[in-house]
Parts: sequence; C-alpha cells; structure tokens
Amino acid sequence: MAERIGIVGTFLSAGVVQGWAAMIMGILSGSIPWYTMMVLHKRSKILQRVDDTLGVFHTHAVAGSLGGICTGLFAQRDLANYFVARSNEQGAFYGGHSGGRQLGKQLCGALFIIGWNLVVTTIILNVIRLIVPLRMPEELLLIGDDAVHGEEAYALWGDGEKYDITKHGNSEYDDTQHGLGNNNLNVRPTPPTVEL
Repeated sequence: MAERIGIVGTFLSAGVVQGWAAMIMGILSGSIPWYTMMVLHKRSKILQRVDDTLGVFHTHAVAGSLGGICTGLFAQRDLANYFVARSNEQGAFYGGHSGGRQLGKQLCGALFIIGWNLVVTTIILNVIRLIVPLRMPEELLLIGDDAVHGEEAYALWGDGEKYDITKHGNSEYDDTQHGLGNNNLNVRPTPPTVEL
C-alpha cells in the first residue's frame, strides 16, 4: 500500500524535482498517510465518525496535499522552467523570493481543491440521497454489504460471486455452506481418486 500512496504523493512533481527529492517525497508520502490512517484515525473522534473503510482520505487527501507541499519545497528552477509558464520558479528549499511564492501557490492550490471537492461532493451526494439512501440500515451492515448484494469476498467459485447451482452445478463437495450439497458440517466427503 505504501508504494501506491508514495506514487500519489510524488506524481504531482514528477518533472520538477530531482531524483533525491522524489525519493524523500516517496518516503514521506508512504509513511505520513500510513501514520494518519493507522494511528491518528484511531485517536481522533472526528475521523472515527467518517465512514472511510478504504482509507481514501488518507491515501488521496493526505498524500496528495503532502505531494503538493513537497513540490513547493523541492521544485528546482531548471526543471520547472520546462513545465511552468512563468520562468524562474523554484521550491522554498532552494531559497529566494520565488521559493516562498511557489510554496504559497501549492498551499493555495491544495486549499482550493479541498474546498472544491467538499462543495461538489456535497451537491452530488445530496442529489443521490433524493433517489436512494446513501447508507444501508445497520441490520444489513451487520450481514455485510457484499453478502447483501449476493456476493462473497474471496469466493472460490468465481470472481466474488455467490455459489449459484444453475451456473456451477450441484456438487456434494460444496464446502461453502450455502445450503447446497452436503449438509453435515462435521463430515467432509472424500473426493474421488483419479488413476493415471
């Protein structure tokens, strides 16, 4: 997971930072979002109220913001001149007036994107809420959302699909406990031997 989060953090600056800076950014982007997800998330009452089972906030918001801030710190003037319309921009790490300006631009850009996402996502979710509920009732969540939709995680019969007798046929060796095949849970039939 950390390598994918590291890509999120370094992707923004792929052409404007040197290799050593990209490695530092990758290490920071792989470790800081992990820390916020595994440690801070469990300690923060606000983050615990957010239903984010996939850690999208940490892998995208934290890592993406960190990548933008690191770009404002590590952007090198010669590389930035290839991509940035305004020449002689550089990161704050290299000093000078333009270094602080680039960091400020990155911070303003991150705040704008965060605000934009909050507004647009809220509008989209409120429109969807008019059509269908956004969250399953608690009694269905206890069953599990994959089971409610007729799917099974890590199923051996197919790509997450529930065992279907019309597709897969009847088998006395069905040990998935779907109510088909052998009903005795303690005794497993011996598969037939094949002689070569």
